[in-house]
Amino acid sequence: MSDAFLAGLVAGYGVAIPVGAIAVLILGLSARTSFRVGAAAALAVATADGLYAAVAALGGAGLAGVVAPVAGPLRVVAAVVLSGLAAHGLWRTWCVHRSRQTSTTTGGRGLSTPGRAYAAVLGLTLLNPTTVLYFAALVLGRRDTADEGSAALFVAGVFLASASWQLLIAGGGTVVGRALTGRRGRLVTGLVSSALIAALAVAALLRP
Repeated sequence: MSDAFLAGLVAGYGVAIPVGAIAVLILGLSARTSFRVGAAAALAVATADGLYAAVAALGGAGLAGVVAPVAGPLRVVAAVVLSGLAAHGLWRTWCVHRSRQTSTTTGGRGLSTPGRAYAAVLGLTLLNPTTVLYFAALVLGRRDTADEGSAALFVAGVFLASASWQLLIAGGGTVVGRALTGRRGRLVTGLVSSALIAALAVAALLRP
């Protein structure tokens, strides 16, 4: 197996494993809707990681200088999106609780369909400048991603690592969702998920 592919696997797990706002969002989506929705969101994250890895592998040293000046505004946009998701999740959780619905799905609104979940999470993940800087730094420290073949293997490794980890999170969310089938359990998980996402939005603004 190519060293570039192994490097991609390591890089992909390195950026995917730390639990942040996106992991919380995927977990909550799977718990409150279905594994299909959570899996779509998981693959959106893997797509974004793969795109950023491709840009980093092909762009080389110029990436950090291009992204760094707009890192602050991108963090603000990401924080606004996260705050909106937290507010929307809180509102949906409260509406479902008040209406005494027993189903965790309410049609195709919000992020309750795979297509919408994929598009929304892909856009949100692409707003994170840290990811591209992370891959750019890795590529700058390596010489075996300079040619197109090695770059492709590196990107494939990143995508497979990210996808496998995010799908594991989605599966965990499905298990949690099945375990907490009562109205009170869904209320608690919805409130906790919204609170965590809101806290991470604040952290994104405060991050130096």
